Amino acid sequence: MSVKELAGIPDHERTVPAEVAESWFQVSPDPKQLEGLCFDRSGDLYFVDVFEGNVYRLALPAKELSVVTTLTGQNPSALKIHRDGRLFLCCLANMRDNGSIIAMAPDGSHQETIIAPDKGFVPDDMVFDSDGGFYFSDFTGPVFNPTGGIYHVPADLSSITPVVPHLATPNGLALSPDEHRLWVTEMAANRLHWIQLEDDRVSIPPYGTSVPFTFSGLEGPDSCSVDADGNLYVAMYEQGRVLCFSAEGVLVKQILLPDRETGHNLRSTHPMIIPGTSTLLICTNDFDGDQGSWIFAAEALGKAHSSYQFS
Repeated sequence: MSVKELAGIPDHERTVPAEVAESWFQVSPDPKQLEGLCFDRSGDLYFVDVFEGNVYRLALPAKELSVVTTLTGQNPSALKIHRDGRLFLCCLANMRDNGSIIAMAPDGSHQETIIAPDKGFVPDDMVFDSDGGFYFSDFTGPVFNPTGGIYHVPADLSSITPVVPHLATPNGLALSPDEHRLWVTEMAANRLHWIQLEDDRVSIPPYGTSVPFTFSGLEGPDSCSVDADGNLYVAMYEQGRVLCFSAEGVLVKQILLPDRETGHNLRSTHPMIIPGTSTLLICTNDFDGDQGSWIFAAEALGKAHSSYQFS
């Protein structure tokens, strides 16, 4: 790996093995804030454009792109697919206090509110458990007033239970394959959290938390995902790279996006492995440049995790 390709990476991370991702699909020649990569049972890829509100479907293997629906003014930031096929979307809305989680059919019809705007949350990301409940991040709170947190909602939607309070703009979250460990990226504080969960899904045992990694640089860690072996992948926003951790929280690899060393494709937001493979997809956009919006591909540490939606 050349010095040029490692430009902008902290000295203590330059010795971490690195791979440069390859182009996989250009979503648009314009910069769009892509997020929420998620595959359905047919192998098609869904994702969102945060600021324009578009929900996309990329039919595979033909790579035919279509707009499912547009959530004007809602700023959708994450998309997960329920076992029954419904799309669940986290919406930031005003990014202060009126976000929501909505569900809809795969064609955008039959929209329903799961968490209403008047609850005061700013849901940024979510992950299902095997019971049909889900965790979501409340994307609020600067480091000097950490009001954000992680919450759990059971399958019957009867309650919203705080699991991890007092976080500074928590962003991504991922559940380990055994569902007893929750990974959380705390964007404003540049921290990776490892949280043990008891069988009730909301209690944390004594000494059941750790911060195995502190990130460097502005903006910080964005969305994350796990593979079948429990390895974790964290997209670094405004850094054009993904950091790959072992199931024990040790940084073992980094994936660099093309031309990041010259300031392009820096808005890396979400990593997700194609089901049945070890190909990791990463979405980004070249906000201040001329390279548009892309999904790149690289080799993951392991194969895709067969999560709740495929069980």
